[in-house]
Amino acid sequence: MLKLYGGARSRASIVQWYLEELGIPYEFVMLDMQAGEHRQPAYLAINPMGKVPAIVDGDFQLWESGAILLYLDEKYGKLEHSLEERAKIAQWVLFANSTLAPGIFVEASREREMPRLMTPLNEILQRQQFLLGGTFTVADVAVGSVLAYITIMLKLDFSPYPGIFTYCKRLSERPAFKASIGSRS
Repeated sequence: MLKLYGGARSRASIVQWYLEELGIPYEFVMLDMQAGEHRQPAYLAINPMGKVPAIVDGDFQLWESGAILLYLDEKYGKLEHSLEERAKIAQWVLFANSTLAPGIFVEASREREMPRLMTPLNEILQRQQFLLGGTFTVADVAVGSVLAYITIMLKLDFSPYPGIFTYCKRLSERPAFKASIGSRS
């Protein structure tokens, strides 16, 4: 059975959300980050960086939430994607982790980056239900989880961005979201 390693209030809930969407069985291994379980040799053998999340799927080990999401989509995803669609999905996953999250969560850049990032994202989401159009994909898990964390952790108001506000509401109503990220808010 696939194992997902994470800590309380960690990015592991992003991966957990997608595992719930996929409906595949998994075991959530909760590491006590305060006690340093993520720095012990047994876990460092899975992720030498000592960060969460990480997965073990049979003999395969992988860390970094974005990489894990892309792997799960390729192996267990219910939709077939063309090369171009896979590239768009990767684009959004990378955007979530390397542009959106640091742009908003780093306080020094937030005031400058928030309108730069949220305005075009809002425009996209006012035209379509999901990032790739009318179909929910793993790209929505990646971006939607960062947006959820922004509202949960930073308490930022999305009302100036009605497309994003509606998108977040739509995502938060998904049963898999409620079972993962939604259970932490």
